[in-house]
Order: sequence, then structure tokens, then C-alpha cells
Amino acid sequence: MLPSQRSLFTLPDDLHYLNCAYMSPIARSVEEAGIEGIRRKRNPALVTPSDFFEDGEAVRGEFAALVGIADPRRVALVPSVSYGIAAAARNLEVPPGSRIVLLHEQFPSNVYTWHRLAGERRAELVTVRPPAGTGRGEGWNRAVLEAIDSRTAIVALPHVHWADGTVFDLAAVAARTRDVGAALIVDGTQSVGAFPFPMDEIRPDALVCAGYKWLMGPYSTGVAFYGERFDHGVPLEENWIARLGSERFAGLVDYQSEYAPGATRYDVGERSNFILMPMLLAALRLVRSWGVDEIQATVRHLSAPVVERARELGYGVEEATRRAGHLFGIRTPKGIDLDRLRTVLEKRRISVSVRGDAIRVAPHVYNGADDVDALIRALEDVVRGNT
Repeated sequence: MLPSQRSLFTLPDDLHYLNCAYMSPIARSVEEAGIEGIRRKRNPALVTPSDFFEDGEAVRGEFAALVGIADPRRVALVPSVSYGIAAAARNLEVPPGSRIVLLHEQFPSNVYTWHRLAGERRAELVTVRPPAGTGRGEGWNRAVLEAIDSRTAIVALPHVHWADGTVFDLAAVAARTRDVGAALIVDGTQSVGAFPFPMDEIRPDALVCAGYKWLMGPYSTGVAFYGERFDHGVPLEENWIARLGSERFAGLVDYQSEYAPGATRYDVGERSNFILMPMLLAALRLVRSWGVDEIQATVRHLSAPVVERARELGYGVEEATRRAGHLFGIRTPKGIDLDRLRTVLEKRRISVSVRGDAIRVAPHVYNGADDVDALIRALEDVVRGNT
């Protein structure tokens, strides 16, 4: 477990920020990297050709090391999950009558692309819903596996559900997709960086992560792994820096049809953002310095008293085996209005999110016992009517 890392951030003293699933705060080191990038842009003569490449290649290496990707060249630099998902969708075979499997209330960046693709290819969308009652997470996982059959072309899932933290057994899902020849596309935005991702077991065809949540980076940054299925694909755009030999500026007009190795072809144009890319690099280095296992152990320890007391008060929380420590949903007891709970939390400067029918709680290593105690008192007072 890690000691509190709050001193590395500039969060207000009176704010109980339990909302990293919404957006991570920027650490001081990440902020300084961005400021230094702004300073460098004051004088463009200080920006050399190598600067267009070095930070981006370092980001690929840090993300590969974080997740366990053997070859950093399989990492693309993307601006968003929707961009990374769209690049994958463009290069997948979806015969008419085949199926694309999604989850109920999945984050829209991993939904809209598949809606369009299904319409264009005359495929069927299969949305797997959770069962009602106890054993929700276990039943949901079972339903996902049952939905994958010989007709399935694509399975597009998160590792951890964004609304309530339900964990999906992607190793089992991956084994099933390989059995039927389907592609597995994973949105790791709400898991990677805070929850272990066993890359060698899952081996997804693509893994896409936004940078501004659990990777602790700035908005409009992201990373994506593309496996062998995408080695000869067509990118969303044809930018110069993704071509072989692009580091030779004097030869850029010697137009090159071949892409740089690996997933570089899927990089977004102007990937060499001299402000955001150094920030993402600093953020990834910070996350790696903490360690994903250590982050998860720390936040699970912080979350335990909240979960225990919430259940005693009649709130609904998923079982530990199907719930992440860094992101979990609290559903109100019968007779307790969700909006009233949200109002109480806002009044007490407890920052969480309402997603679907749950209060989503998402602590990180900058949180401490005072944040947990404040949330517990609010849950108690709402049930007792002391608001």
C-alpha cells in the first residue's frame, strides 16, 4: 500500500475528491511539464526535428511497460477513445448477418462506432444486460460469454464498467472470442493505470485508453494498442509523420507509400503536441512509479469502510469479486431519493458522479481517511434524514 500522495497535487483542502473516474487532477510534475512545453513554444527555434518524435516514442515505451506490451511500436498515439475505436472498426471484417456484442449502458465512445458499422455492414448489435437482484456482476459476466457464438464478429467491452465498476473477466471473454474467431476490442479507460490488466492472458486485438482519467494525463490525449489483426490496416488519416523515414525533414517531399513500423500508422495527425505530450509522458511515469498493483491495493483499502458501512445502511454495492477498488457504484436503499443524496454530497464538497442509477465513487492515492469519513457520514445522514 502507498502512503497518501496528496502533497503531489494541488487539490483544495476542503474538497473530498472521490471522482477520478470523471477526470484525474493534474499532479504538480505533470503541470510543470505542460508549462515547460508552453515556454519552449515561445521560441520555435528551440524546437528541433527530434522533438517531433522523442516524447511520443517515450510515451509508447511507458505505456507498453505499464500494460505489459512486448513491442512499444504496437502502441499508437490517439486523441480519444472514439478515434482509436473508429480506427479499429475501419479495419475489421463484419459479414452481413454477423453480430457485434456490447454491454448495456456502455460508454458511448465504444458504442456509436459499432452502431454505424452494424448499419453499414447489415450486422446485428447484441447488447448484454445485467440480471436483476443479487449476483449481478457474476450473472452479467456469464451472460456476456453466452452471447458470443459462431455468428459473432466483434466483442467490444470495457474491463471495468464506467458507471458502477463491475469487473469483466476479459481473459475468459478473450478465450471465447478466439474460439469463434471474433475480434476483441477493449476500452481500458476506466481500468488501465489503476487496475491490473493481464495483457499476456487477455491478448486483445485492440486496447484503447483515454489519457485524462486513470493515466493521470491531460485531456485530448490517449494511447491504443493494436495487435497483428491490424498490421496492414488503413488509418483514419494519412499524416506525414506516420510514414517511413519521416524523421528526415529534407526528404518529406520524396513521398513514401510505406508506413512506419507497427501501429504508428494509426497515430493522430500532429501527434507531436509540445505541451500535451510531455504532460502525458510525465503522468505515465508517475503512475509507473506508484505501481498499478500498489494503486489498486491502496484504493481498495480506502474503499473498504465505505462499502461495509453502505451495506449496513441498506445501500447496494456489488460483491468484491466483481467490483473494482478504484471505481464502484452505490445504489440507494428503497425510499431514498438519489437526487437528495447527490445534493447532500455536493453541499459537503464531496465530489462523486451520478451514472445511471448509482453514485459512482472513484478514489485514488491522493485520498485519505478524511475523504472516506466524509462520504460515510453523508450516507448515514441521508438514511437518517439528518440533511
